[in-house]
Amino acid sequence: MNMSYTTEERGKRNTLSYRVFFKNSEGVYISPFHDIPMYADEAQNFFNMVVEVPRWTNAKMEIATKDALNPIKQDVKKGKLRYVANVFPHKGYIWNYGAIPQTWEDPGHKDTDTGCCGDNDPIDVCEIGNKVCSIGEVIKVKVLGTLAMIDEGETDWKVIAINVEDPEANAFNSIDDVRRLKPGYLEATVDWFRRYKVPDGKPENQFAFNGEFKDKDFAISIVKSTNDNWKALVSKKSGGELNCTNTCVSYSPFLCTKEAAQAVVDATPPCGNADPVPSDVDKMYYYEKK
Repeated sequence: MNMSYTTEERGKRNTLSYRVFFKNSEGVYISPFHDIPMYADEAQNFFNMVVEVPRWTNAKMEIATKDALNPIKQDVKKGKLRYVANVFPHKGYIWNYGAIPQTWEDPGHKDTDTGCCGDNDPIDVCEIGNKVCSIGEVIKVKVLGTLAMIDEGETDWKVIAINVEDPEANAFNSIDDVRRLKPGYLEATVDWFRRYKVPDGKPENQFAFNGEFKDKDFAISIVKSTNDNWKALVSKKSGGELNCTNTCVSYSPFLCTKEAAQAVVDATPPCGNADPVPSDVDKMYYYEKK
């Protein structure tokens, strides 16, 4: 099934009001968390990825799991928009960063590999292709491996993948191919995740498996298990603090009409001119590696 998706901006970029909503090919508003299929092509193990943060950018954009229709919005910490700090030599995010839809890392489920519970979000993806994607772009990816980050005591899997449209995609079929063809990238990825919160006064992040990447088959099994978690979430009478409103999941009690979905979007402010990005977002931080 090759669905095409479009996005609609609401509010003003670089402000608290900014939202990116999604529509399907029929023009119906949908949730990128619940309504976009996990698989782009199940036979080939190609997955859909919703791009939240384009490579080299700093704004911590994410699927708003607690808002109706789960638009992408910028994360907020202590009332201020969140930008990821630049820890030398990295500038912003060093991959296209996003999530696989119809997955959920269940905070009530203790992972047998990491000994920690899930982080209550869809599973994260680092896409390593050449193209810098845009916010809300839905791409098909090939999973290559995964890193198990422990973020403040929660399991936070980071799936390594490549856009199947990438001109070099055919050469990448395993995590070892990444190590061989993009030397230094995996080491930089561990370094990025280890230190990116240090400028905010947080400790370095930890990793399961001594920071080693697990292979493609392991990664796909993790993605599938988070899809099982999501199916349970969207089937329940209560999604807890998460918003499970959707327009396409026929078996879900949270299914809503296209008119109700339209009303959600209409209640948000229309798209306006962007505010400037704060100048301190470009600051570079330097630390000795421990």
